[in-house]
Order: sequence, then structure tokens, then C-alpha cells
Amino acid sequence: MQTEKVQRILTERRSDFCKNRKKVFYMMEKTIEEFLEELIGDELVLAVFSGCRKKELPSRIRIRPVELKGRILYQASATEGTKVVHTNYDRDTLLKYMKECLNGDYSQLQVQGRRADGSVMISRKGKRTIKKKPHPVKEPVKIMSHNRVKKYILPEGKPVPFLIDLGVMTPEGKIHVPAYDKYKQINRFLEFIEDILPRLARDRELTIVDFGCGKSYLTFAMYYFLRELRGYDVNIIGLDLKKDVIENCSRLAESYGYEKLHFLQGDIAGYEGLQKVDMVVTLHACDKATDYALAKAVQWDAEVILSVPCCQHELNGMIQNELLAPVLKYGILKERMSALLTDGIRANLLESKGYSVQILEFIDMEHTPKNLLIRAIKTGKERPVKKLEEMTEALHAELTLERLLYPQGMPAEKGV
Repeated sequence: MQTEKVQRILTERRSDFCKNRKKVFYMMEKTIEEFLEELIGDELVLAVFSGCRKKELPSRIRIRPVELKGRILYQASATEGTKVVHTNYDRDTLLKYMKECLNGDYSQLQVQGRRADGSVMISRKGKRTIKKKPHPVKEPVKIMSHNRVKKYILPEGKPVPFLIDLGVMTPEGKIHVPAYDKYKQINRFLEFIEDILPRLARDRELTIVDFGCGKSYLTFAMYYFLRELRGYDVNIIGLDLKKDVIENCSRLAESYGYEKLHFLQGDIAGYEGLQKVDMVVTLHACDKATDYALAKAVQWDAEVILSVPCCQHELNGMIQNELLAPVLKYGILKERMSALLTDGIRANLLESKGYSVQILEFIDMEHTPKNLLIRAIKTGKERPVKKLEEMTEALHAELTLERLLYPQGMPAEKGV
């Protein structure tokens, strides 16, 4: 009798547990539904899915509102191979689609809105962390028209002072024909920044360093976009070796009233002016200068790194491999292979230090051969680089970035 009583109690408790578990699961689903209902609507600026868990799916999906034949729809953009595929949804269909994406396909959703930002994080065990944070309203949502005319973040026809002074735009807002490629490059760069906006804090000042800023087309554009158009509190520092360039950029920044945009003369490797930086940008820093900039970014624990490497000579001067010798004897092929391998090694080294890394096309090859951008986002999850070490040994390659990040050698005792 005692045994039957115990079994009955256990059965009742198991039944209660199952009911409670279903109830908790329902509440979690309800929470996500409420989150999507609140943030996906008229005031949506951008939503980004990442952390893909299925190889056959795109690694990232970007969602933004578009106008099509007088209707507001939501366009999901995903890269499949070399093509970008766009799919338009009405709001109800989009909400169902987004809920499905969070049901095992993607582990992260970052949402930027006009009045509030939010995020959903889902662990492999199914634990869900949902955050929503309001912020000051800065501007109405700009909804793109869905047509074949490219809509730029800095549209032609709207005069922008720094673009005028830098020779890209006329006082009437028309783009100078010789500068059109530069204009497209600036807008493409701002699109990369727009993608990572949900990762940047809104409730404090952000410090951004642009190494090798040069004439600073993109530095001015970054400040204008983040501070004037999106309302972020940013302090941007442009660093370059050329004194005359720094003096001219400083004069322009002062004339525009850009009080938190500073230009300093200095060397990337020796710069020690800061303890913590939120984002590091390095565009066309030549050869090893890119490595020093990336190492500084890791040292500062930067949340975001945007790098367009240039003139990857170091590996070209040391690469040796008997198997590849028939190809490496051709100078131009050796140069191109060295450039691609260099950036691939850099990406892996950043992953080993806790970054999620993408290598993206910056602008079309017809405009410049330096068309790859390394975008690294801090995750804190370090990845093994054992295979990378085997490859670099086979190529007789030891890049400056590896020596800077691992001065004592890669920690083989940890399995990496």
C-alpha cells in the first residue's frame, strides 16, 4: 500500500511538472511575441538576425521597412553565395517569419527603433534573454522606396557641408562626376556601420578611433551619420602621420561645429592615448599598419572592428610552399594569393580572441582592387586556431598580427 501511495504521488508531481513546464514555455513564447509586436512596426529602423545554427541558411538577415506602391512592407535581405536575395513581407507575415527564425534557426536578434532598441539572445539550451531599452527620439524613420534606383544614406540632392568641402558634392547637392565612386564608397561604408548600430550603447559616450584617417572622407561621414542623423553620443579620433592633412581636417571639423571630432598626428603602433575604445576603424592602412591597428583594437576590447586592409606585402615576402610552387612562381598570382591569405589569417586570429568575423565586399572591383572589409564583432567566445597554426607553418608565414597577439606563441597547452 505504501509503495502504491508513493507511486501515485510521484505520478501527480510528474503531471504537475509537465503542466508547469508547458506553462513556462508558453509564457516565454508570449514574451517573444510581445517583444516583436512592440518593436516591429512603423518605427522600426533595422532588425538583424545573426548566430545562424544551420549551414544551409544565410549567416545574417537584415530587415528594414520599404515603401512599395504606396504600401509599407518589410524587406528581408540575405546573402546567398555571391547574391543578395530580397524578400518583402507585410507585417503579420513578417512577425510569423521572425518567430520561426527564433525557433532554432538563429540565436540572436538585434532591433533598432526610433524610440527603443531591443535584443533577443537564445542559448543552445533554450534559455532566452530579452531586453528592451527606450532612447530619446531623434528623427522620423526614413522608409526607402522599393525601386531600382539606389537609395543612399547620404542622398544626392541634399547638400552635406563636408562633402562639398572635400570635393565630392556641389553646393546644390549634386555629385561631381569624378568623385562618384568616392560617394558610393562613403555610402557603402555607412551601410556597414548601420548594420552594427544595435551593438553600440546609446546611454553613454562612445569612443571611436580611425587609424590612418587620411583626408577623412569616411571619418567625417561616420561622425555625421552617427551623431547628426542617428543621435549617438560619439567621440571620434582620427589619427594620421601627415601633419598638413591633420591640420586641414581639424580646421574643417571646427568650422562645422563638430566638437567631438578630433584629428591627431601620430603613428598607429605607438599610439597610447586611450584605455578603452568602443569601435576601431582602419581603412587602407598599409601592410603591417593594419596589424598594429587590429592588435590595438583587441587590446582595447573594442566591441566593433572595421578594417579594409591594403598592400599586404609581408606574407608575399615570406610565403613558401613546395606544393604551391608552380603557381607562386607567377608574381601577380603570388601577390593576390598572399593578400587573400593574409586577410584570412587575420580573421582567424581575431576569432581566436573572441570576435565573430565576416569578410565582406566593400565596393566593386572596378573601383579599386582593395575591396575587402573585415568586420569583427566582440562575442567573448574564443575559437581554437590549431588548424591555422598548421597552415601558417606550411606556408612559412608568421604575420605581425600573430606576434602582437601571441608574443609568447600560440597557447598549444589550451588546445589552440
